[in-house]
Amino acid sequence: MPNNRENHPYRFYHPIRVRYVEVDSQQHVYFGHYLTYFDVALIEYMNTIGFDYQDMMASGIDMFYVASECQHKGRACFNDLLHIHARIGAIGNSSFTFEFAITKQPDNELVATGKITAVAVDIQTKKPVRAPNGLREAVARFEGNTGQE
Repeated sequence: MPNNRENHPYRFYHPIRVRYVEVDSQQHVYFGHYLTYFDVALIEYMNTIGFDYQDMMASGIDMFYVASECQHKGRACFNDLLHIHARIGAIGNSSFTFEFAITKQPDNELVATGKITAVAVDIQTKKPVRAPNGLREAVARFEGNTGQE
């Protein structure tokens, strides 16, 4: 869902409805699932901007997650509809940082924010390499900026 009509600073979101298996004994989403939600939205974001994981692999580059964080701002429960907002907020030489905000619908209540930092690596050597130009260009086209640090 690339066109975000929620008056939100993110241009992209992916909807997820909380499944019963994702809630804990306190009846709210278990904290670890938020990173999974981020990962799902990250892949959907890459598909939407036109440079997906397969494109990256075809260019001889893989990505390793090197850092993740999540700040819990509220709670979500079984059957809540969440919008997982995603973007690449920064692209360095070899690293790029995905930023996230999760809102509960229909009121856009902020539930969580977070980041995942990835490093581009050569498929063969597993050593860091420059983040792909295709990714840089796709982010710039979609976000309307260079996405550079």
